[in-house]
Amino acid sequence: MSSEHAIAARQKIRADAAAIGVDEAFISKLVDEFYSRVRVHPQLGPVFNGAVDDWPDHLAKLKQFWESVALNAGVYSGRPMQAHLKVKSIEPAHFGEWLYLFEQTLRDIAPSDEAVEYFMVRASRIGESLKLGLFFRPV
Repeated sequence: MSSEHAIAARQKIRADAAAIGVDEAFISKLVDEFYSRVRVHPQLGPVFNGAVDDWPDHLAKLKQFWESVALNAGVYSGRPMQAHLKVKSIEPAHFGEWLYLFEQTLRDIAPSDEAVEYFMVRASRIGESLKLGLFFRPV
């Protein structure tokens, strides 16, 4: 059960995000557009297309992930690091490509500059965390 403080904090996050145009509908649009670009990207496409068997299911999970990240929705319960560890074709350079394409997609469709920054701060942290976990783990 959530405390009143936690509920109030979640409501504030959602209200602040909504004020810059970030809500579930935008997240759904972002995920759909971004991954349509990823799938045809010369470097990222082969990695993702080789790892994802069921794109509708994967996109649904990604939407839950980003709702949890951006809106503190608490609807994602996956294990991203373990999922990425299974993909042997990922290389460190892919993270820069992924982040660049993510930013370009945001700049094309985001409702505000603030929304671009809001997502880029989070995407940068997530990408760096995954990259460090995949390639720079102590032995």
